[in-house]
Amino acid sequence: MTDRMARIVEILIDSFVPMLKAGLTFTVPLAIISFLLGLVLAFIVATIRVLNIKCLNPIVRFYVWIIRGTPLLVQLFIIFYGLPSIGITLDALTAAMIGFTLNVGAYSSETIRAAMMSVSKGQWEAAHALGLTKNQTLIYIIIPQAVKVAIPPLANSFISLVKDTSLAAVVTVRELFQTAQIITARTYEPLWLYMEAALIYLMFCTILTLVQSKMEMKFTKNLAH
Repeated sequence: MTDRMARIVEILIDSFVPMLKAGLTFTVPLAIISFLLGLVLAFIVATIRVLNIKCLNPIVRFYVWIIRGTPLLVQLFIIFYGLPSIGITLDALTAAMIGFTLNVGAYSSETIRAAMMSVSKGQWEAAHALGLTKNQTLIYIIIPQAVKVAIPPLANSFISLVKDTSLAAVVTVRELFQTAQIITARTYEPLWLYMEAALIYLMFCTILTLVQSKMEMKFTKNLAH
């Protein structure tokens, strides 16, 4: 083994734990919290659109249009670097969390809305004939069926979010990717260190994909009973 290769191996070994720690400390928690908050927002937006609440529908449609029509990176820049110009200063982690939450909320709301709309119109009519209100129909009939349809795409969205958290590096959140950048700036080995970072992301996403498969099987089995 040449001296250069020996140095690269040493750098990769030394950098693995700091990058993995950053992933477990910042990347994964940031993804989980943002996704859960985003799901709450998405459900509210989807419900407003499905029930066609007139006073709120234009507002949520505008929100979805703005978020889906602009890059996530630009949204993060606006929140972290732009808002201070009007007196709103947020720490890096909070700014990243808000950005990811708004993004998840917009995209997931379309997934949830489509899942709700996939339930046949006849079920709405049957519920109405039985005297159920729109809210009762939504809670007891539509949502339980829509959940089964929505879970796979929502799980995929979460896995994508884990990868998207690498964008938090641009707002100085010291997550996995920024840790890789910091080590790279010190060692001048970008190829190998970024490949190592990619491998750690791949590890996380592989584990999450396996968890997703088990959750889908379990949830589908529970709904069948």
